[in-house]
Amino acid sequence: MIESHDLYHDFPEYQDTIRSLMLSNDEFVSMMKDYDEVDRKVARIEQRLDPASDLYAEELKYLRVRLKDRLYRMLVEAGKR
Repeated sequence: MIESHDLYHDFPEYQDTIRSLMLSNDEFVSMMKDYDEVDRKVARIEQRLDPASDLYAEELKYLRVRLKDRLYRMLVEAGKR
């Protein structure tokens, strides 16, 4: 079974902050779209729907982690306000 990695699932305590940033912060929206796209690609590879080399799959996972880290920092910062 493939685990969900969407931000609402991984950071339920920030759901209101995510919604607020989606309405007010273009950088967050753009990064969130990038994150969701990479996450979908990883999920399709893990479900064996799309073929990919191990190297490519690992690069995508690394990119997903970097994006999630940046998004999380934005959430924490916005939550301080």
